Amino acid sequence: MVTPDDISLYDPSRWLEPGKGPRYLQLYRMISEAIRTGQLPEATQLPAERQLAEQTGVSRVTVRKAVRLLAEEGLLEQRHGAGSFVRAAAPRLQQSLSSLVSFSENLRERGQRAGSVVLERGLFTPNNEEILALGLSPASRVARIKRLRSADDVPMAIEASSLPEDILPHPERVATSLYDVLRAGGRAPTRAIQRVTAVNLASAEADHLRMKTGDAVLLIERTAYLAHGRPIEFTRGLYRSDIYDFVSELRLDNMA
Repeated sequence: MVTPDDISLYDPSRWLEPGKGPRYLQLYRMISEAIRTGQLPEATQLPAERQLAEQTGVSRVTVRKAVRLLAEEGLLEQRHGAGSFVRAAAPRLQQSLSSLVSFSENLRERGQRAGSVVLERGLFTPNNEEILALGLSPASRVARIKRLRSADDVPMAIEASSLPEDILPHPERVATSLYDVLRAGGRAPTRAIQRVTAVNLASAEADHLRMKTGDAVLLIERTAYLAHGRPIEFTRGLYRSDIYDFVSELRLDNMA
């Protein structure tokens, strides 16, 4: 049975905005936010496709695309002949700030499938930030890899990595794990310095992560070094703060 609160939730005047992306993506964002904030609790059944189209003021095709996206992300369970139901909340993905492991390695340890979509890859003239972070000269070249990272097909992060050309002369060989390629060449870093801050998403980044423009995410900037101290990787990553946690272990220093 549809309640007045249900109808108010789906009212297009509350979530549909011109110029904020395709309608199915805006509907997906609204429902996913309602699930994560508890407005749509676990086991809640969504209205049937025809009813949802009427309540949201969009086509059934738009509703179908949004619901499929929610099911692919694990937020909805589609039961044949019964409808779509809100799933139990999945555990948040955690990664230690104290261990130098890649996104792919972290997922493998947890039994999840890591995926990547390459947004940019190649050899370029370094910019000022890369020159400073990696100790390069303006005449050198830098390998750049920018990827949309996913866990079990759910978009999780956008990572942009820069490395000196002699460390990664063939960036096109990086498929899923950058560190696997570096280890194979005996060039993997042994330590890193990371900085964590909160930022708001720009429009293009929000579309990749299936979030709204201006949503808050975690920005991780990491400079990684070889054992003898040479910096060989500078990575800037944007991670979804709604499903991703970074944790660290603190120890009390020995007191004299």
